[in-house]
Amino acid sequence: MSAQAQDAATATTITIRPASGWLALNLAELWEYRELLYFLIWRDLKVRYRQTAIGVAWVVIQPLVTTAIFAVIFGRLAGLPSEGVPYPVFIFAALLPWQMFSGAISRAAVSLVSNANLLTKVYFPRLLVPLAAVLSGLVDLTVFLVILAGMMGWYRVTPSWAVLTLPLLVVVAVLAALAIGIWLAALNVRYRDVQQAIPFLIQIWFLASPVAYSASLVPSGIWRVLYNLNPMTGVIQGFRWALFGKAAPDPLTWISVTAVVVLLVAALFYFRRLEDSFADVV
Repeated sequence: MSAQAQDAATATTITIRPASGWLALNLAELWEYRELLYFLIWRDLKVRYRQTAIGVAWVVIQPLVTTAIFAVIFGRLAGLPSEGVPYPVFIFAALLPWQMFSGAISRAAVSLVSNANLLTKVYFPRLLVPLAAVLSGLVDLTVFLVILAGMMGWYRVTPSWAVLTLPLLVVVAVLAALAIGIWLAALNVRYRDVQQAIPFLIQIWFLASPVAYSASLVPSGIWRVLYNLNPMTGVIQGFRWALFGKAAPDPLTWISVTAVVVLLVAALFYFRRLEDSFADVV
């Protein structure tokens, strides 16, 4: 019997079937492809600032200009309260998580479509693509924190002991961005209207988050409960408390944290359900 005939006789047929229940997520597989995740993050950073005249300086310019405009309009002209903190610092502390969140969901929403060639050529957990788009925003957040430290030194604002909770708040912000980014990425593969609606969505979300104003301005009762359904409400309040120690987060902030968990779990299952069709549709 020839070698080819022997190989044919001993050939094994492998049938791959989708898992069911919680095992369907197969999150452990992400760790096996961690090197690919590092590559995708590094590629995202290089593409974002490649062939730009001032490079990563764009990370600094946008929040600083936004802070200056808000400080004049809302701080001086409108006279909105800033919880006893200089208004520029008050605004910039909220822009830290917001810039990371908005940038992350913008990149994650179009990540699968932008990587169509990669999706159709090789197998890997598709969740790595929006995950890399979200995690790359941590580099920008690090730059923001350095700038904020300089601003706090300039205005002589001393951080409180609660600053030790900042890493935990960053994790919540990343999970919130990942939850929304996964939803939008999966939807954008089938409905390209999603990427057209993202700028409008971010604009509305910005106004519904306590970035330019204090959350204390929101009336108590049902309005405060509804307001805390916004995941970024708890994150921004937490950032200001961690950095300045002025106003402790409202107990209703746990609503924001719960909303993040629910959105993330639902997004993971929805993404997993559609994952097998991405290569065909994209």
